[in-house]
Amino acid sequence: MRALLVGAGGMGQAWARNLSAHPEVEIAGWLDVRPGAADDAVKKLQLDVPVLGTDLVKGMDQAKPDFVVDVTSPDAHRDVVVTALSHGFPVIGEKPMATSLGEAREMIAASEKAEKLYMVSQSRRYDSGIAAYRKLIHDQIGAPGILNVDFYIGAHFGGFRDEMDSPLVLDMAIHTFDQARFLSESDPVSVYAEEFNPSWSWYRGDACATALFQMSDGLKFCYRGSWCADGLMTSWEGDWRAVSGEGTALWPGRGEPFAEIVKNSDGFHREVNRVEQAREDLASGISGSLQEFVNALNTGTTPQGECHDNFKSLAMVFGAIESSRQGRRIQIETL
Repeated sequence: MRALLVGAGGMGQAWARNLSAHPEVEIAGWLDVRPGAADDAVKKLQLDVPVLGTDLVKGMDQAKPDFVVDVTSPDAHRDVVVTALSHGFPVIGEKPMATSLGEAREMIAASEKAEKLYMVSQSRRYDSGIAAYRKLIHDQIGAPGILNVDFYIGAHFGGFRDEMDSPLVLDMAIHTFDQARFLSESDPVSVYAEEFNPSWSWYRGDACATALFQMSDGLKFCYRGSWCADGLMTSWEGDWRAVSGEGTALWPGRGEPFAEIVKNSDGFHREVNRVEQAREDLASGISGSLQEFVNALNTGTTPQGECHDNFKSLAMVFGAIESSRQGRRIQIETL
């Protein structure tokens, strides 16, 4: 399959490595709005890419791809995806889908009109630890009533994230919110959230947030996070706790997930059995999402991250932002 890669920054180069490593994929073209950026990336990675440039329509015409990979900044996602879909090309793109729910709806409508797949790469679903944690929850404690996560990272990116209004929630919490849907197999109903920016933050916009979501099966999902927290950082996967009437399951984002399951109904503190869940080998990160996308193109199956489903995770993001601005609990928008 011939891929046209759009975006030659750090993430674009990560995608280029994964595309090159996939046995069924070749990079037919690489574009970036910055003149010479794609040329420089090709030289850096020592790749042979026949079509380089800055213009998407011209690049699609020259490269004749089987699909387009959108690794541009979030504010460019809508234009790249709608243009590619309108020309008949399936798209796999980086998160977040868009910078507004209105743009996301336009992108979904373009996918429907073209009858072509648009998948958002929620790459953190493709992790052996979170897959094991999901199985542990399902098999050992059942549907949780409480799901909590802490995410504390000191991320000194520089660039566009430093200037975003809601860098943590819009650019990163989409991963964690999507993971919560993946783990709980439930969808968002409402949210109360607060964003804030501490005095030491190097971000212009709010780099910290707390959010409490009501989910479709009665689950309460609580998120606490910061992108300006140096020292004693959590993993990038977050530090998770799921609680049901059968016990509690933990996964600190590193190592094996484990649970304590209630043995009997006697005593002030109930006796418990400790259970660990071993990981299984699987394609991780970008490699995993690319593998599922290619398989979907080959088989017609619906992949994780398909735009209609991913809209629910994006709606959690904008619901949290809107709740913070209004200072009240709000309903989550749906398609």
